[in-house]
Amino acid sequence: MISLLDFPGAARMAPVDAARRIHALRRRCHAHGWPVVFANDNFARWHSDFHGLVAMAAAAGGAAAQIAQLLAPLPQDYLVLKPKHSAFLSTPLAVLLAKLGVRRLLLAGMALESCILATAMDANAREFEVAVAKDAVAGLPELRASALKVLAGSKAARLVTSRGASAWANGRG
Repeated sequence: MISLLDFPGAARMAPVDAARRIHALRRRCHAHGWPVVFANDNFARWHSDFHGLVAMAAAAGGAAAQIAQLLAPLPQDYLVLKPKHSAFLSTPLAVLLAKLGVRRLLLAGMALESCILATAMDANAREFEVAVAKDAVAGLPELRASALKVLAGSKAARLVTSRGASAWANGRG
């Protein structure tokens, strides 16, 4: 979600709405003691770190700054920079999740039709139980229904709401 939002179609993705839901979802995860992992594109800024990307987004103003303010990582959050779409591709995410003892993943973020979809497919291939908080993902409106249909139809991920995510994470949903 941390981005300069300087790519084609960014404004149409409604990322601030998703960020508000993710902010609330993160509070609920923290309240339960569940780990929160930010897996964010590095935007080919190979000399930057996660906090540097947050600072760049905050300085960009507009929606990018709003999202950076809402979702700036907290000390208890885990941070993974990724070079491409999937949070598993060329990252230490699988090792981190193993060390944390995580087997269920709830995905939220941007962009539904690429990063969320690729991460869900890769997580499913690694035999994680996966859910996507469908109201806490930003994406291109014209691809939203298709991406959600692929996720649900392929059984790569269960679709939940951000409010229903706790029940799913506790094995009740």
